[in-house]
Amino acid sequence: GTHCAGTVGGVGNNGVGITGVAWNVQMIACQFLSPFGCGMTADAIQCIDYSRQQGAHIMSNSWGGGPFSQALFDAIGRAKDAGIIFTAAAGNSGSDNDQFPHYPSSYDHDNIVAVAATDRNDDITWFSCFGATSVDIGAPGQDILSSVATSDSAYDFFSGTSMACPHVSG
Repeated sequence: GTHCAGTVGGVGNNGVGITGVAWNVQMIACQFLSPFGCGMTADAIQCIDYSRQQGAHIMSNSWGGGPFSQALFDAIGRAKDAGIIFTAAAGNSGSDNDQFPHYPSSYDHDNIVAVAATDRNDDITWFSCFGATSVDIGAPGQDILSSVATSDSAYDFFSGTSMACPHVSG
């Protein structure tokens, strides 16, 4: 979360650290994944509903995997009804999401923006999922420098559609 938050809102033009996409932004932190990437769908739904109730405009979702869930589909639908854009990482298995859906990015809601990862040449990365009808946009997602939680002055390079998603959210 810290790496993604830095990509969205790291303050720029101050000579410190990294610069995010949106320098003057308010964020709601809502964690449901463990440090090992494990989490429950019910907790994801709780985060989506909480953020909607708090007045979020955009939800940046650098997570995914698992089967179709009607309850998660419905929660994203409630966000859609509230006018919220739901950006979602397309996945890192290098597969075609048109053939092998990756949730939540593959749910059929028009508020979802499914994000693939691109490299420094603006080519899709080897690991990024893709899909002619299921993936909407590509954004930088390889070797992205951003903040990490080990200290107030720590930064590291990460790669993945989870790094591309906050570029679009910002």
